Amino acid sequence: MIVLILVTLCAFMLIRLAPGSPARLMLPDTATEEQIIRLEQKLGLDQPLYVQFWTYVKGLLRGDLGDSTAYRQPASRIISQRLPYTIRLAFGTLILGTVMAIPLGIIAGANRGKFIDFFTMIFALLGQSMANAWLAVLLIFVFAVNLGWFPAMGTGTWKHMVLPVFTLGYSLAAVITRVARSGMVDTLSEDYIIATYARGISRFEVITKYALRNAMIPVVTLLGINLGICLSGSVVVETVFAWPGIGQLMNQSVNSRDYAVVQSLLLISAVIFTVINFIVDIINSFIDPRLSLHE
Repeated sequence: MIVLILVTLCAFMLIRLAPGSPARLMLPDTATEEQIIRLEQKLGLDQPLYVQFWTYVKGLLRGDLGDSTAYRQPASRIISQRLPYTIRLAFGTLILGTVMAIPLGIIAGANRGKFIDFFTMIFALLGQSMANAWLAVLLIFVFAVNLGWFPAMGTGTWKHMVLPVFTLGYSLAAVITRVARSGMVDTLSEDYIIATYARGISRFEVITKYALRNAMIPVVTLLGINLGICLSGSVVVETVFAWPGIGQLMNQSVNSRDYAVVQSLLLISAVIFTVINFIVDIINSFIDPRLSLHE
């Protein structure tokens, strides 16, 4: 609750630090100063900040996120229309990143110093070095413009998801691969693993039955964090691919000084991160009972 209260206050204050008035952007360039002042009074923007904040909080307590000045609709309606697209992109990214990264990281950690380990580290280094915007443009140039295999922008079929999901999924896979590898390397050096080898248990069983579970704790935490990031909207990728999710909505709303939408998106992002971190803590306590508060 403390986190959500602070996010509500910060979201309210920070968007108002940006230069420009929503009223000025809503009116044509030919609007007079008097017309702008009248519209600001109608929107309540002429009130002191503490009055505006209290009005905003009272609306939140009633479940009212406010009205968008750019779309002339309730902010909740606009966000609810965009959120499903971001959810699809987020879970597609999570699945692709997990499928690529965890096997590579585990195999590389179990074969430290060998060719597969070297190949995996190059894979991870490239993924972490490339900016999402650069990779997105490269994928569009190769697979959409030159080869024509996938659409460059928009939504509709599963093909529209391929390029944005791969853009986000590769960078996610790079990070998870490094963490999974490090976790496996550290776990295999533990005393109980050495003792397990001494009992004559096969290497495959040691890795899959004893080492894998503990090596997954940092991976699960990282997956939760990145799921929260994706669900909160990938602004750059959604903008480049014209993907109508909340990331693109955030970019448009900041540019149009749409206070209600920006505040709502930041608050929703905070709620998503808070819930996901709570779930991750619970999952980790099941993976390793030593992390439980009751132990």
